[in-house]
Amino acid sequence: MKTYHAKPDDITRAWKLVDLKGKTLGRAATVIANILRGKHKPEFTPSVDTGDFVVVVNAQAVHLTGNKLLQKRYYRHSGYIGGMHSLSAEEMLARKPEEVLRHAVKGMLPKNSLGRQLLKKLKIYAGNEHPHQAQQPQPIEL
Repeated sequence: MKTYHAKPDDITRAWKLVDLKGKTLGRAATVIANILRGKHKPEFTPSVDTGDFVVVVNAQAVHLTGNKLLQKRYYRHSGYIGGMHSLSAEEMLARKPEEVLRHAVKGMLPKNSLGRQLLKKLKIYAGNEHPHQAQQPQPIEL
């Protein structure tokens, strides 16, 4: 039996809608990463982008378990000496709730050009509204 290798022309992409109201961050991020990767499709090929687009709404209503709101830190560095900045998860959710989920999903994708390509198909919105009504995203339950 020959191994099937998906070609970029053969792939059909769908749009999925995920509502994060009251959902746990890590569990939601794993499902989203698998959909972006295309692991839910029978024609999944590890080296080819076979995944779907994902629209996430209510990112500010995501739930973190335990003491992660206070203890989890997000770091960034400007590149200059003494340029390290850090925010707690609570501060990050207040300032940029989309980046909390984007950071979690990015850590679950491949660390190469394929991962960067997959991350472009993730659309995250803090509130309930999104501008992708024309694509008719199918809601999925986590």
